[in-house]
Amino acid sequence: MPEHVVLVVSITRWVDDEPQPGIVEFEFSDRFGRLWRFHEKQSLVSSEWLDANCIYPRSGDIRCLALSQSQDKYGRLIAKIDTSQPYSVESLEEVSRFEVFASQLLPGA
Repeated sequence: MPEHVVLVVSITRWVDDEPQPGIVEFEFSDRFGRLWRFHEKQSLVSSEWLDANCIYPRSGDIRCLALSQSQDKYGRLIAKIDTSQPYSVESLEEVSRFEVFASQLLPGA
């Protein structure tokens, strides 16, 4: 059954002051090593107040939906996630479903 989890990400830079509270770029790599980038409101990615004067990269996280788990041929736990749930977050390429290592996830609240 799908459950909400938290994906650990790296906030790489400040993008824009508008709309408030501002937009940051964040990224993570999927289980295949592909780097995915996103632009999103800073308040969805960090509880810390961020702006253009902060030093980047910074640690962040995004709430998402874990759709399923499996193991790869090396015994590593893999999670299929959907970042469009619950906040409609998509990559710059408009992708919202990814396969990541379960170690990249934290339990959702």
